[in-house]
Order: sequence, then C-alpha cells, then structure tokens
Amino acid sequence: MAAVRALVASRLLASSAFAPLHACTPRAPLHSSAPRPGARVALVLSGCGVYDGTELHEASAVLVHLSRGGAEVQIFAPDIPQMHVVDHAKGQPSESETRNVLTESARIARGKITDLARLSAANHDAAIFPGGFGAAKNLSTFAVDGKDCKVHEDVERVLKEFHKASKPIGLCCIAPVLAARVLRGVEVTVGHEQEEGGKWPYAGTAEAIKALGAKHCAKGVTEAHVDQKNKVVTTPAFMCETELHHIHDGIGAMVKKVLELCGK
Repeated sequence: MAAVRALVASRLLASSAFAPLHACTPRAPLHSSAPRPGARVALVLSGCGVYDGTELHEASAVLVHLSRGGAEVQIFAPDIPQMHVVDHAKGQPSESETRNVLTESARIARGKITDLARLSAANHDAAIFPGGFGAAKNLSTFAVDGKDCKVHEDVERVLKEFHKASKPIGLCCIAPVLAARVLRGVEVTVGHEQEEGGKWPYAGTAEAIKALGAKHCAKGVTEAHVDQKNKVVTTPAFMCETELHHIHDGIGAMVKKVLELCGK
C-alpha cells in the first residue's frame, strides 16, 4: 500500500507541474462595464377574458416579448367592478354575477398585481395596455358610448403622465381607443379600415378613432405603427381574424418598438 500511495503522489505532483498550461484561470475582461438595466414597464390589465376583460393571449404575448427584451414588469389594474360578467362558453352576460377588475386581472398576473391608482410614470419607463373588451368596458365606456366615451380617471391620468414625461405607451387590439380619446391628435392603428370579407370584423373602429380626433393608420396584423412624436406604439392583434402566431408576431413588433423608444 505504501508503494501505491507513493506512486499516486508522484503522478499528482507530476501533473500539477503542467497545470498552468491548461487550467482555466480567471482573466480580466478586455472591456469592463456594468450591465445595462432593463426597461421598467407597467402592464395595465382590464380583467380576465376577452369578452369582459383582458384578452389572455395578448397579455401573455406581451409578457413573453417583454421577458425576452429583458424588461422588468409590474402589473396593474383598477380596483373597480366589471361592467358586467360574460359566460365565455355561451357568449352571453351572466346577469346574477359580479366580478372585480383587479381580482380577475390577478389571475393573469399570477397574484402579483397592484391597484392602478398607485401607478406613477415616475417609477416606470413605459406603459403597455393589452386589448380585450375590458379596455372598452372597464377601462372606458367605448363599448357603450363609442366616440362619446369616457375613460376611467386613473387610466386617463396614467396616459397623460407617461405622455407628458415623453415615455412610450404601447396599446394593442381595441386598447388604442384609450389613447385616441385622451391624447388628441395621436396616431394609432387598429388594422385595416374595411372588413375585407370578415378578415377585419371590427374595421368600423377606425372611423370611431377618427371621430375621437385621432389619426388612424392602416397596418397589417404583424405590424406596429409608431407615432414618433407622441411615442405611442399600436398593433391590431385580435382586431384581425387570423392565425395566433401572426398576432403574437404583431405584438412582438409593438413591444420591440416600445423598448427601443425607452432607450434600454
């Protein structure tokens, strides 16, 4: 055994002599700089479910693209009752049921959600509003009042705060009507202006946007329109009847432009 130990020891000693030739030793970087922090983005939801809240696929796509872009996300929703509750299996209102926008939005946020009243543009670099009928029913009265709609006071405040601070705002699907109502003269898109055989079933929204005093810019579902002056970025999303991946790509284009405008 003594001979074996001596042999092992001698081989370890011999190998250590060559260690500097191949060992991985720390090296100082050629260029030293701190990593750039990601953009701080506020995501504003309007409930949970396309017919009475946030469109889930849109919210998910926004979150995926923000994650890929290295953004830090905080999710908000107003602590108010929904306009009504829709049975999504039947497509009909549930007359006996009431729900809260913040509570329902927490389903998408996996519980990590903050009252919209606490959102301040001073703490974020950008704000994004997914679509779904909740934007037209809970964040505003557009679904009922059209061009004469009112926007929830905290939604209006947030839009004006980010706009005044020259911080980008992203909106998709029907949500651009919020910017059209609050930021007069803003440029947005909700897609094409003709139904085109049912491909654009909500094409009439473009005329309502014009009636609100905004400029509508026709865009395809995979595109985003950038209003450089107002730093507002919009994309049609589910305003178009198409495959899900096209909607995902359009939302990706919107998120990418928002992050570019953040300069981070």
